[in-house]
Amino acid sequence: MLAVNIGEKIRNAREDMDLFQSDMAKLIPMNQSNYSKIERNIQEPSIEQLRRICQILKLDPRYLLNLGDFDFVTKEDMMLLKDIKKLINKHATKKTEEL
Repeated sequence: MLAVNIGEKIRNAREDMDLFQSDMAKLIPMNQSNYSKIERNIQEPSIEQLRRICQILKLDPRYLLNLGDFDFVTKEDMMLLKDIKKLINKHATKKTEEL
């Protein structure tokens, strides 16, 4: 079985959410042409673009980057990460409401 690359994973997730490339480009925000290049694996997203793509499409960056699970991450580490994620989501929701 062929490995799915980052661009394909992003495109599949975007299509599953019934979003167009132009929708994604506006939400990131970035130029639609450059977003298209990401999905076609011509251009790599910046860290900030990757973060926004993961937020919008509700994707785990580890999935996109083929990192899988980390055996060295402890249960306590995962609890801390979940707490941090909750805090980030709370802050992001508050920011969105302010807009």
